[in-house]
Amino acid sequence: MDATIPTRQPIVIPRAEHNISRSQISPNALKVLYRLRSAGFRACLVGGGVRDLLLGREPKDFDVATDAHPEEVHRLFRNCRLIGRRFRLAHVQFGQEIIEVATFRAMQMVGDDEEGLGPVLDENGRIISDNVYGTIEDDAWRRDFTINALYYDIESFAVLDYANGMEDLRNGVIRLIGEPEQRYREDPVRMLRAVRFAAKLGFRLHPSTEAPIASLGHLLRDIPPARLFDEVLKLFMGGQAESTFELLRHYRLFGHLFPATEHCLAYQKDHYPRTLLVKALRNTDDRITDGKPVTPYFLYAALLWEPLKLRLGQLLAAGMTEQEATELAAEQVIDEQVRHTAIPKRYSQPMKEIWALQPRFTQTGGRRPLKLLGHPRFRAGYDFLLLRAACGEVEPKLAEWWTRFQDADEDGREAMLRADKEGGAKTRRRSRRPRKRRPVAASGVE
Repeated sequence: MDATIPTRQPIVIPRAEHNISRSQISPNALKVLYRLRSAGFRACLVGGGVRDLLLGREPKDFDVATDAHPEEVHRLFRNCRLIGRRFRLAHVQFGQEIIEVATFRAMQMVGDDEEGLGPVLDENGRIISDNVYGTIEDDAWRRDFTINALYYDIESFAVLDYANGMEDLRNGVIRLIGEPEQRYREDPVRMLRAVRFAAKLGFRLHPSTEAPIASLGHLLRDIPPARLFDEVLKLFMGGQAESTFELLRHYRLFGHLFPATEHCLAYQKDHYPRTLLVKALRNTDDRITDGKPVTPYFLYAALLWEPLKLRLGQLLAAGMTEQEATELAAEQVIDEQVRHTAIPKRYSQPMKEIWALQPRFTQTGGRRPLKLLGHPRFRAGYDFLLLRAACGEVEPKLAEWWTRFQDADEDGREAMLRADKEGGAKTRRRSRRPRKRRPVAASGVE
């Protein structure tokens, strides 16, 4: 077994030997750290914020770890609320920014103390309740990966390394703390986190961390769908969606999140599902890089597009109209997916609209294009059409027509509609069969 176990005495990296400066830390996080210290508590930055600062990246958020209990944190900050039952946390809110404050947790087994207050595990070894508090040394053990067990101490401005995280950071390695299979069973989402960090940082999984994943992916079925929905957003909306997707499939995890899509990827002979999905993920990455907004419903529409097409074909073959079949297929595909990852209605409804708009893009005659242009979900539907055209699922000329139509002014659009009408009329005239002439009645006249 190759397990990393935190030590009681950390490696101390003094201020002069690391690159973290208080000027890089959120002023609100500093307020929390300083107030906790002033009240006599120990307070440290921990986790991804410390990791990213050491790598020269801009942290997405800043988490604080302390020996103050949640109720004590709550008394110190009027702008604080306590959340969670499985893990009790304090959220200190400053406008749109939330500083998460967690109490140092102890690593105990059930029944270790006289009151039996250890973490509560289910039959698979998954932690379902854990509010046992301890020291910073205990807390380091409870962290998932070595690179996330680095503490920036506001008292000394030093970085404290209990699990050789600095070495793994330098070597580009994702390594679990403790025995990998046990840690995955405690919380199967750690498998998704390992993949996400590998994709985000460009790191590789340590062999001991990598080995159990393929055989333990089924444990994700026991995770609440709402939690997996949040994890999917982190996986695919962090700027590395394409590489994350490839790693999820490599480690056979994607099928536990999107089984219907995995079925299409594995068994369909044509390349459209993979091409369209990869293009959608790549576009998501590009938009994030460019600072443009991305929406979960568009991502999910792409992830479930092939299952929708498969179900739609079955319903059409059964004799349903296209509109009825599209509506029912959308309902069935979403109902099946929410058993694995939740999809809030604020996202499922726009998904259905994007799918329902696709057949309407083929209708370029009459006044229908103008009506479609005014649809509130037109832009998302148009972007989805472009994806389909880019992978050869629809004629590129159709996408080009809609690009010119929406960019044209009012007169230009009217001209395109007239041209389309005249072109259609000419086509109809050319395709009309010549009428047979009636035979001339015999009259004796030549």
